[in-house]
Amino acid sequence: MSCGDPHDTECGEVLDHLYEFLDNEMAEGDYAKLRVHFEECSPCLEKYGLEQAIKALIKRCCGCDDTPADLRGKVLARIDSIRAGQRSGEAVVAVDPTAEGHGEVAVQGRTAPAGEAVEAAARPGTPVEAGAPAE
Repeated sequence: MSCGDPHDTECGEVLDHLYEFLDNEMAEGDYAKLRVHFEECSPCLEKYGLEQAIKALIKRCCGCDDTPADLRGKVLARIDSIRAGQRSGEAVVAVDPTAEGHGEVAVQGRTAPAGEAVEAAARPGTPVEAGAPAE
């Protein structure tokens, strides 16, 4: 998306980082750049306002339940491990337990049955395709 007006920060980049902005999950310098953009760009400010309203509605309607501490810890640990893998160039592995009752493993965008891909996933750079047994 672009409003057509020139900005120091492009509309597409602002919208790509909108949720980080809403959740205060960005560095102060980046946060300031987006804040300036919203002051200059009414279409992006409108999108920001809409997303902010949706987050407030969800919080009001669904924010009463406390997240179990162990679940929160597991989710945060998984996010950290994925981020670490992406920084180091290692394979990022995600298991889909809903896939026909036996799960599939996604390795760098490819999938294979869990039993065949796990060993290959442990070796970064090993291509894994559906039905291809791990070596």
